[in-house]
Amino acid sequence: MFTAIKNWWSGFQDGRPELSKFLMFLVLSNGVTVLQLALMPIFRWGFATFTGLTDVGFQALPVGSNVDGSQYYMFDYAAGALPGGGGGLAYFLAVQITLLIAQVINFFLQRNITFKSNTSVWVAAGWYTLAYIVITFVAAAAQGFYKAPIYDFFMVTLDWGSTGSVVADVLTMIINSAISFWVFYPIFRVIFRQVPVETETEAAAAEATADGAVK
Repeated sequence: MFTAIKNWWSGFQDGRPELSKFLMFLVLSNGVTVLQLALMPIFRWGFATFTGLTDVGFQALPVGSNVDGSQYYMFDYAAGALPGGGGGLAYFLAVQITLLIAQVINFFLQRNITFKSNTSVWVAAGWYTLAYIVITFVAAAAQGFYKAPIYDFFMVTLDWGSTGSVVADVLTMIINSAISFWVFYPIFRVIFRQVPVETETEAAAAEATADGAVK
C-alpha cells in the first residue's frame, strides 16, 4: 500500500508540480504548527514557574497610540500575568523561542522535502532569516490587537482560568502560524529554487564538443 501511495504521489508531482508543492507545504506547515501548539504553553509555564520574568515588562518600539490614547507598542508585553498584564518578558521569550525552533525545523523540511532545493543552503538561510525577522515584526504588531481580547474572553468572560489561558495560547499561536504560512510560501518559491544539474554524460559531451571545436 505504501508503494502504491508513493507511486501515485510521484505521478501527481510530475503532472501537477506547483499544486503538489503547495500541498506538501501545507502538510509540513501544519505539522510544525502542531509542534508550536505543544511548545508554547510549556515554555510559558516554565518561565512563569521557575523565573520572575512574568513581572518584568517588555514593551518596545512605540508606533502611535491605542484607541484610548495610550501608547501602542509593536512588542507589548507589560508586566503581570494575563489577562490583567501582558505576560511580561516570560511571554515574549516563550513566543519567540517557540517560533525560532519551529522555523528552523520548517526551513530544512521545506527546503529538502517540498521544494527539493539544490541551491546554496547558506544563501537560502540568509534570506530566510531576513524574512523571519520581518514576519516577526509584522506578527508582533498584529498581536497587539488580538492578544489581550482573546485572553480576556477565555479567562475572564468565560471564567475558564488556567484552562482559558491554554486555549488562548493555542489560538494566538494558530494566528501567528497563519500569518507565517501565507507570507512564507511565496518567499520559499524564490529562495528554494532548483538549478538544473549537469550530468556526467552531458559534461563529457560538452567537453568533446569543445575539444572538436579547438581542433
